[in-house]
Amino acid sequence: MSFSTSGPSHPLILDDVRGAQKMLAGIARMTAMEGSRHLTQLVGAPVHLKCENLQRTGSFKLRGAYVRIAGLRPEERAAGVVAASAGNHAQGVALASSLLGVRSTVFMPLGAPLPKVAATREYGAEVVLRGTVVDETLAAAEEHARETGAVFIHPFDHPDVIAGQGTVGLEILEQCPEVRTILVGVGGGGLAAGIALAVKAVRPDVKVVGVQAAASAAYPPSLAAGHPVAIDPAPTMADGIKVGRPGDVPFALVRELVDEIRTVSEDALSSALLLCLERAKLVVEPAGASPVAALLSDPGAFRGPVVAVLSGGNVDPVLLQRILRHGMAAAGRYLSLRLRITDRPGVLAELLRALSVLDANVLDVSHVRTDPRLGLTEVEVELHLETKGPEHCREVGAALREAGYRIIS
Repeated sequence: MSFSTSGPSHPLILDDVRGAQKMLAGIARMTAMEGSRHLTQLVGAPVHLKCENLQRTGSFKLRGAYVRIAGLRPEERAAGVVAASAGNHAQGVALASSLLGVRSTVFMPLGAPLPKVAATREYGAEVVLRGTVVDETLAAAEEHARETGAVFIHPFDHPDVIAGQGTVGLEILEQCPEVRTILVGVGGGGLAAGIALAVKAVRPDVKVVGVQAAASAAYPPSLAAGHPVAIDPAPTMADGIKVGRPGDVPFALVRELVDEIRTVSEDALSSALLLCLERAKLVVEPAGASPVAALLSDPGAFRGPVVAVLSGGNVDPVLLQRILRHGMAAAGRYLSLRLRITDRPGVLAELLRALSVLDANVLDVSHVRTDPRLGLTEVEVELHLETKGPEHCREVGAALREAGYRIIS
C-alpha cells in the first residue's frame, strides 16, 4: 500500500503530525513501551505494549484535544470550547483547555461514572449532565455551541485532532523501529487514522490493524459500502470505541492506509483486560485492551515485532469488578456445580473439606431441600468455585466424581 498526500481524501500530511509533535512537547508524555513475555510466547514473536493508559488524563485523547484547541484563533478561544463525552475525550478537552487558558464546557450523559465526572471537573471544565444516551448529550452540546458561539471540539472528526493522535505513531517508530505490525482500537477512527498516516509515510511496510468490538463495529459495513455507514451499536463493555458512525475525515484515511479491521468478542475483551492486569500489572479499560483481545483471539495472524496500543485506562471501579468476574469466567477460572448429597449433619462439611484439598476456593454455596425431584434423604447443593483454569476445573470435577459425589451439572 503506497502513501499519498494528494487528493481530497487526504487533508493531512506527515508534516502535520510532526508539527503536532512539536506542539505537544512538554504537554503529552512519551508513554512507555513495555514488552510482554506472555504475549510474546503466545504470538511467537516480540510483542510490545504502547501504554497510552499512562498518558496524562489516562488516555491518548489529550494529544488531539490539545492540538485542536491550540490551533484556534484568538476570537475562537475567547468564545470558549464545548465537548460531549462520557469519559476520555471529556478529560482530554478539560485539561487541554485548562493548560491553554480557554474556558471549557463538557456535556456528559446522566449515567456517566462518577469518577470520570469528578476528574473532568478537577481538570477545570464546567460539567453539564444532560441526556441518557450519547446522542442526546451530543445534541445538547451542539445546541450550546450554537447559542453561545463556543467552538465544538469533536472527539475524532477533525484534521487537527487526527494529527495530534498521530504522534502516537511517531513515538512507536522511535521506540520500536523494528516494528512490523501495529494493533490499535477503533471507534470513530481518529487514533487509527493518525497512527496509520504517520507510520505509513515513514514505513509503508508496517501493517496497521484496527480492532473493533464485534457488538458495535461500524467500520466493516462502512468499508464495504465505500463511505461511512451509521449502525445501531449494541451494548459492549468497550464503551470507549462504541461509535455508531465513522468520522468522515478519519474514514478516508482508514480506508486508504489501515490494512485490516478485525472484530473481537466480549469474552476476548474481558480476558484481555484480565491479562493486562495480572501479567503486565497495567490497569486498562476494555477499549484500550482491544488490541490484546485481537492477539488472544488469533495469535498466529500477526507478523512480529508487534506493538499493541493500550489507548486508555479510565475504567470505573464498579465496572472493572464486573469485567474481571466476566474475564475470569471466560478464562475458565470459575466453576459452578450442582450436586446431590445425603441430608445429614456433617456431609456438607466433608464436601467443603474435599474442595479444600483440591485447592478450589468456594465463593458461594446454597442448599435446596424442597425440590420434588429430590429423595427424602437428599439435598441439592449449588457451589460456585474459583479455580486456576480449565484444567483445574476438570480435575475438581473428576476428583469429586471419584469420591462418589453425584454431579447434576
